[in-house]
Amino acid sequence: MKELEPEQKQNQEVAAISEGKEEDIAETKGVFDISGGTRAFLSKEKAEELFAPLLHAESTFTDICLSNWSFGIKAAEVAAHALEAKKENFVNVNLSDIVAGQPEADALQVMEIFSSALEGSNLQSLNLSDNALGEKGVRAFSALLKSQSSLKALYFMNNGISEEAAHAIRELLPSAENLRVLHFHNNMSGDPGAIELSHIVRQAPNLEDFQFSSTRVGTEGGIALAEALRSSKSLIRIDLRDNMFGPEPGLALARTLKLHTNLVEVSLSYLGLTDEGALAIIKALADSALQLHILELSGNDITAAIAPALAAYIRSLLQLKILNLSENELRDKGTVTVSQALLQEHENLEELDLSENKITRIGALAAAQAVANKVGFKSLNLNSNFISEAGIEAVQEVLSNGIAGVGVLGFMDENEEEEDLEDEEEDIEEEEGSNGGDEAESTGLSDLEISK
Repeated sequence: MKELEPEQKQNQEVAAISEGKEEDIAETKGVFDISGGTRAFLSKEKAEELFAPLLHAESTFTDICLSNWSFGIKAAEVAAHALEAKKENFVNVNLSDIVAGQPEADALQVMEIFSSALEGSNLQSLNLSDNALGEKGVRAFSALLKSQSSLKALYFMNNGISEEAAHAIRELLPSAENLRVLHFHNNMSGDPGAIELSHIVRQAPNLEDFQFSSTRVGTEGGIALAEALRSSKSLIRIDLRDNMFGPEPGLALARTLKLHTNLVEVSLSYLGLTDEGALAIIKALADSALQLHILELSGNDITAAIAPALAAYIRSLLQLKILNLSENELRDKGTVTVSQALLQEHENLEELDLSENKITRIGALAAAQAVANKVGFKSLNLNSNFISEAGIEAVQEVLSNGIAGVGVLGFMDENEEEEDLEDEEEDIEEEEGSNGGDEAESTGLSDLEISK
C-alpha cells in the first residue's frame, strides 16, 4: 500500500479538504470523479458530502472514480450506501488506490464493503490497481469479481499479485470472453502466476490491449503467455516489458505475433531476447504489423548482426512514431544501417532512442541526419555512448541546420570520449559471416524459420 504523508500533514490536509470545494467532484457529464483533490484520509463527514450527489433522484452517473482517497471503514460504509443505490447505472468503476496507509485488517474490510455494494452491477471496466491486494485482497473483492461476466477492461497494476493471488483471480472471474483490455504491471507473479493468468488470456478471444510488464516472468511463464495469446487475433497493443524471458519465449512470441495484423504498439524491452529472439520477432512483425506506431526493443542485447533485418522492416513502417532501441549493442555499424532506413519518408517519426549502444561520432551523425528534416520530430536520445565533445558539436550542427532543430537532442552529459572500437567491429563482421550475415544484408531478413 502506498504511504501517505506524515500524520500531522495528513490531518491538516483532511481538515482543509473537509471545508468542501466544488472541484472535489468532476463535473463531466456522467462521471463521478473525486480523485482530483489532495491525497488524504477520508473522514465520514467528508464522505457524506462527497457522495451526496450520487443519491440525488435524477443522478445518472455511469463512470465512478474513487482514487486518491484512503477510505476508513466508516467512510467506506457511507460510500457503499450511495454506490449500492445506483449501481445499476454504472459502466466503468475505478477503485484504485483507495486504502493507502490503512491497517491491513481495516483495508481488507473496506475492500469487502465496496465489493458487496457493487455486487451484481454490470460493469464494462473495473480497475483495482494500487491497492497492494495480494491473495487476501483479491478474495476481499470476491463478491464483485464473481458477479462480473461482461467485463471489457480489467486492471490489476501494482497489486502484489503472487501465484496464489493470480490463482484467485482465475478462480473468481466468471468469464473473460468479452475482455478487450487486460493490464497487469509491477506485480510478483513470476512463472507460476503467469501460467495461472494465461488461462484467462486463453479465454479472451477479443483481447486488444494486453500488458504484463515488470512481473518477474521467466522462460516458462513467457512461453505460456505467448501461446495463450494465440487464442486472439485482434491485438492492437502488447506490452511485456521488463521480464526475464530470454530467446525461447521470443521465438514463441514471434509465432504468435504473426497472427495479429492490427498491431499499433509493441513494447518488448528488457526481455533478454538476444539476436535470436529479436530477429524472429522482427521477421514476424514484418509479415503482419505494417501499421505499427510504437516499437520498443531496448535492453535486449541486439547487435549489428541483425540490423539489416531490422532496417528492412523499419523501411516498411511508414506510420512509425516512436522507435526505442536503447541499451543494445548496435554500435556504429548497426546504428548507421537503422538510421539509413529512417532517412527517407517516415514523416510521422517523433522519437528515436539509441542511447547506450556504444556509438561514436559516426553512428551519432547518421542518426542526426536521419531525423534532422522531419517536421514533427521531437526527441533524439544519444546519451551514454562514446561520443566526444567534437562529435556532439557535429551532431548539434546537423540538427540546427535541419527542420527539427537542435532542441530535439536530449541530454548528452553521460557520454564518454570516443574509444577505439575497431576490434569490436571486426568481431561483429566475423560473427555476421558465421551466421549468414551477408545473406541477411542482401535480403533484408534472415532465413530464420518460425515454425507454425
